[in-house]
Amino acid sequence: MANVYSVTQVNNYIKNMFTQDFLLQGLSIQGEVSNCKYHSSGHIYFTLKDSGGTLACIMFAGYRKGLSFRLEEGQQVVVTGGVDVYERDGRYQLYAREIRLAGIGRLFERFEALKAELMEMGMFAPEYKQPIPKYARTVGVVTAPTGAAVRDIIQIAMRRNPFVQIILYPALVQGEGAAESIVQGIHALEALKVDVMIVGRGGGSIEDLWAFNERIVAEAVFNCSVPVISAVGHETDTTIIDFVSDLRAPTPSAAAELAVYDVRQLLAQLESYQGALSSGMLQKLDYYRRGTEHYKRLLQMKHPAHQIREQRQRLLNLEERLESAMKRQIELKRSELRLKVSQLRGLSPLEKLEQGLAYVSCTDGTAVHSVSQVEPGSEITIQLKDGRLSASVTGKEQEDVKERYDF
Repeated sequence: MANVYSVTQVNNYIKNMFTQDFLLQGLSIQGEVSNCKYHSSGHIYFTLKDSGGTLACIMFAGYRKGLSFRLEEGQQVVVTGGVDVYERDGRYQLYAREIRLAGIGRLFERFEALKAELMEMGMFAPEYKQPIPKYARTVGVVTAPTGAAVRDIIQIAMRRNPFVQIILYPALVQGEGAAESIVQGIHALEALKVDVMIVGRGGGSIEDLWAFNERIVAEAVFNCSVPVISAVGHETDTTIIDFVSDLRAPTPSAAAELAVYDVRQLLAQLESYQGALSSGMLQKLDYYRRGTEHYKRLLQMKHPAHQIREQRQRLLNLEERLESAMKRQIELKRSELRLKVSQLRGLSPLEKLEQGLAYVSCTDGTAVHSVSQVEPGSEITIQLKDGRLSASVTGKEQEDVKERYDF
């Protein structure tokens, strides 16, 4: 009877066979990435496939530090590692220690290496970036003489500013000698002292755009005394000169918009400034006109003739006040005089005579106040209100006046 083995024993045996096979421990396998998953633990699980089969793969987190790009679906890669059996599931898989891009991946690795080197040299530093002139009069363009890129640049530039001068250097932008042609174009336009330069081309594969990833092109852009706008490919395409240039445009059309100021916007802005200036001038003139009128009134008030009129009016006012005061004083004094007259009238002898009293005097004019002043036979004069009487005293009788008024 045949021996019976457990599943674990079989899996373990197979694992030992894989482990002892030196070839399986140092394989480099090329294939397309599929079912790629980044685990929260840091491990990467994926499958390599080609037209004839698939192979399960895993890269542990400890090996990821050597991975210079993000593994994604559809990439052609070369995976170096060892094939071994996962005993629990009884299946074999490739344990990746290194992953690099295949074909285009080698270009990408060159791209990343040059990018890292130039960055370390400081060629991407913002302090070396030159400002793009706002009002460029001459725009240099280094690109292919035919194609959509140059047509878009010319069309947009002419629409934005028909007065701008565009100088085209017809360069090779793809294939052998393209990098040298681009460098010559940069130097030629720099010698012409254009205001700003656009270096670029339309979209394409990484191989098509590779001339703009060459070191000599990056150094020519960096050392150019004229501000350079890079405009290579589409918005998703990135080349080395995008990092070295003074400004990166996502497309050649966008580069034209960045290089050429829209003259219509400028004219509208100037018109707005003109309106604001005119309004400001009118407001200023109105302000100074009001000020002039104010000073005119002040001068009129300070004019001698005006001062004389003012003083004359003041004197007239004082005269009226004085006359009014005098009238009040006269009326007051008249009232006081009437009062005094009334008081004097009450004390006047004539008033007494009017009341029926008489004034008695001797012949020498001495007033007779007492009977003791005359004797019987004396001649006296009696003054009444309407005349005098001459009389002779025939007798007298003395009375005690004090007793008469003693109550």
